[in-house]
Amino acid sequence: MFMFNTRQPSFRYIIAALFTTGLLQLLGLSLCHAKPRLTDTQTGTPFSHQTVIELAKALSEKAFVAPDKAPESLTSLSYSEYRKINFQQRAAIWGDSPTLFSIQLFAPGYLYQHLIDVDIVEDGMAYPVGLTEESFSVPRESMTRILADIGKYAGIRLHFPLNNPDYKDEFLVFQGASYFRAVSKDQQYGLSARGLAIDVAESQGEEHPIFRRFWVERPGKAQKAIVVHALLDSPGVTGAYRFGIYPDDPTRMDVNVILFPRRDLEHVGIAPLTSMYMHGEMQPADKPDYRPAVHDSEGLAVVRGNGERLWRPLTNPDALQISAFIDESPKGFGLIQRHRQFQHYQDLEAMYHKRPSLWVKPLGDWGKGQLQLVEIPSDNETNDNIVAYWRPADTLRKGHKYRYAYRLTWPDRLPAQANQARVIRSASGLRLNDKRREIVIDYSNIKAEDIDNISVDASLDQGKLLESRIQHNPETGGARVFLSFDEENAKVIEFRVQLKKQQKAFTETWLYRWIKPTLFSEGL
Repeated sequence: MFMFNTRQPSFRYIIAALFTTGLLQLLGLSLCHAKPRLTDTQTGTPFSHQTVIELAKALSEKAFVAPDKAPESLTSLSYSEYRKINFQQRAAIWGDSPTLFSIQLFAPGYLYQHLIDVDIVEDGMAYPVGLTEESFSVPRESMTRILADIGKYAGIRLHFPLNNPDYKDEFLVFQGASYFRAVSKDQQYGLSARGLAIDVAESQGEEHPIFRRFWVERPGKAQKAIVVHALLDSPGVTGAYRFGIYPDDPTRMDVNVILFPRRDLEHVGIAPLTSMYMHGEMQPADKPDYRPAVHDSEGLAVVRGNGERLWRPLTNPDALQISAFIDESPKGFGLIQRHRQFQHYQDLEAMYHKRPSLWVKPLGDWGKGQLQLVEIPSDNETNDNIVAYWRPADTLRKGHKYRYAYRLTWPDRLPAQANQARVIRSASGLRLNDKRREIVIDYSNIKAEDIDNISVDASLDQGKLLESRIQHNPETGGARVFLSFDEENAKVIEFRVQLKKQQKAFTETWLYRWIKPTLFSEGL
């Protein structure tokens, strides 16, 4: 089963979706006795994760040197031309061995300009991966020699029998800067993760670190996990990454990071996630669209250090919006696609109901900082306009070493918290009787007989709350909350809502930044 993605490349993030048809433009190599073909006659070199750490530390003590770039003959390729560089599946690493995993490689070209190195690790020895003119088919014969002479790649993708024991599905891709994407069983590609974010939405511009080298450990015959190591590099920092990867339902990844700043870093994003939100129930489309909702993720979920659970629906604003949730020792956060029914999206091509959520669970104490959410105006669903990450309170200082560990999972839904109702839908509009602005919030798992014992604790920082009320919703087995308000000329209002029993919250906290619409404002 192939994982399809119909989105075109993002103008902001070069991890854009290039996996539309399964005829992805990749490189590979033929194997002999499951050993990768080497770029020359050299033998393997000893390898452990300490090798990556020592390389990262040594690099941090020198000025940044960008990786080589592909020649203009490849970077000038159009999207459609690049897609015609067709991987030869017989070249897959471990493709003819009993190992459950196999590796395929991406060709440089189009947006993917940086040339990266890939090594295979077997029995504690690292072997650089090479290629031949027979590794791939191309639209023009002249490309075979160019690619073979370059001998390097633009990324890697991993395969595993995720959906069918007789077929190795593509389930994880590293391609473009430090971006990577994964899927779980029966999912299709959606949002991306990154190794590191630096200076997101700052006036001086964002710095995009690069994974410039990968080492992939060969798993045992029956092993259902694989380890990938990566060397991160940028003008401001180097890093050694270890990814313990477990394709499953859901797929998960244990990430261990060691960073070596080249300069003091005041704005760093740990475990950054990027996604797309165009419109949905809280924000209808600003132009005719037969699809009720278009998004890879619909909300930011957070479990704070004190255990409080937050749910923040996403927006597609008219101007850049940055939200910060100050915390200490966070327990988790993620960009979530809660609606899993086709009817919610009505998109047969993009299949947004099959796109994964992505959850970050810190392993260890991350200390003080803030969960930062960046929402960027967008008029095109090919753009990743949502970014979320943990920003440490303290500056990362030059010459010091910093360690972080966390677990990523790609579920359909997050597990429900015992005895806690959660938001299953948010929508906005106008009241029928007086045309006042109104928000409705649907909660799960609230019994009709409990309604009289529940209070709605709602607040807003500007404007005036006119009414808040709750009623049982027999269609969902939960409850619906109605909030009507007068913005009183406010352009931005921050909402906070909890449901309480005996003065104690028993639902996740609903947060929302309402922004006065500039289009079709009478209807929103």
